[in-house]
Amino acid sequence: MGELSARVLGRVIGGGCAMIQPVLLCGGSGTRLWPVSRRRFPKQFTALVGDESLFQATVRRMKAAGFAPPLVTAGAECRFIVAEQLQATGNEACGIIIEPEGRNTGPAVLAAALHLAARDPDTLMLVAPTDHVMPDAAAFQMAVRAGEAAARRGRIVTFGIRPTRAETGYGWLEVRGGVAGDASDPLEVPVLRFVEKPDAVAAADMLKSGRYLWNAGIFLFTARTIIDAFARHAPALAGPVGAAVAGIQADLGFLRLDAAAWAGVEVISVDYAVMERSDDLVAVAFGGELGGAWSDLGGWDAVARAMPLDRAGNSLGGAVVALDCAGSLLRSEAAGVQVVGIGLHDIVAVATGDAVLVAHRSRSADVGRAVDALRAAGVAQADTFARDHRPWGWYQTLAASGRFQVKRIVVRPGAALSLQSHVHRAEHWIVVSGTARVTIDGAVSLVSENQSVYVPLGAVHRLENPGKVEMHLIEVQTGGYLGEDDITRYDDLYARGDGP
Repeated sequence: MGELSARVLGRVIGGGCAMIQPVLLCGGSGTRLWPVSRRRFPKQFTALVGDESLFQATVRRMKAAGFAPPLVTAGAECRFIVAEQLQATGNEACGIIIEPEGRNTGPAVLAAALHLAARDPDTLMLVAPTDHVMPDAAAFQMAVRAGEAAARRGRIVTFGIRPTRAETGYGWLEVRGGVAGDASDPLEVPVLRFVEKPDAVAAADMLKSGRYLWNAGIFLFTARTIIDAFARHAPALAGPVGAAVAGIQADLGFLRLDAAAWAGVEVISVDYAVMERSDDLVAVAFGGELGGAWSDLGGWDAVARAMPLDRAGNSLGGAVVALDCAGSLLRSEAAGVQVVGIGLHDIVAVATGDAVLVAHRSRSADVGRAVDALRAAGVAQADTFARDHRPWGWYQTLAASGRFQVKRIVVRPGAALSLQSHVHRAEHWIVVSGTARVTIDGAVSLVSENQSVYVPLGAVHRLENPGKVEMHLIEVQTGGYLGEDDITRYDDLYARGDGP
């Protein structure tokens, strides 16, 4: 299986997690940041702000004295991306729990708590999404420490950001007393109620009152405390989630929840299931103008605020030229794609290799509606990229027509595609760099740079990289049907479970 298995997956299920146990939630598709974020590669795995992904930045933020290696929950489609990005940061996980299908944050949190409670019901869980920006890791860690004593006493601790504007895109928390204080001394206050995303008038009133925080969606509690809270406030989840956890199977170092039990789990957020029904919450207030900046990057307008600005207030990324533009976000996310803006004011323009978004900044929250429209029309770009990440590497579609398709394929050192066959297509492989080990109907050969090989329709074949550097090749497919579902797998190192 190569380095991915040997260096990461083989380590994640060993050893207990002590101290503060981060639980990182990697669900969600991030459709409001389309076309950069899509279901097959959502925003937490992209480098929207800075040089590393939001997931990697979250992992680093949780790496401090007294913090255990994280427990990660993720969808099945993203499990190898999680492992790969963990490896790239040089960090390990104490477990990667695979959700067979998305059920929102409530079931994910309960599953993590039940899994941890089997070893120690007093495990102190720090539950956090992985798609937020917090440049000041020290301020965040200080806030966690401020809430630790209350959480260990059995309270549910949430974290609120001191608001700096009348934001309508966030949920808010009303707290008893005020939210004034010094960022060097995070404030712990009782939570009175949760407020859904308000309109502009309500948001302005809440900001002026000084009694509200932005809801960061980050929580601190013991496994025992949150399991008891689910039993009180969302008892219908206990049976199916408990069965899914009881049926966990080790899968290449991942922990796969029982799919049949998980299918019966209600789709519900942890806020709706527990937090909004609890009368025993306290909030740790931090951030805002006093330090510890935060953003959930919930849309392109939020990304623009988190990026450096030029003199005209533009946020520019990639190959971009802006002439007489102001207050606009212009990004090119693909090599060779140049974006030019002329006379644009308060505009979002984002280009990838296969899609372009143009919108007024005031309408950036409506991008999710556009994705829904694309899905309804059957447009592939709604959910997938031209570059598709796989456990062995990635491929990118270069050209396609009715009876042919050309792909660039990159296979990592030591990795291998499944042993497979196709009913409707034949393939030609041309090795561009590295060496390929090719199996065709039992015959094995090495194919080096500038050499090619033909895979007839129906032949049982496999492609491997036996070397120590990436192997690049061009694949030309020909046939009457070229869909990715025309694959019969006979053996798969990555146990994707869709073969005979």
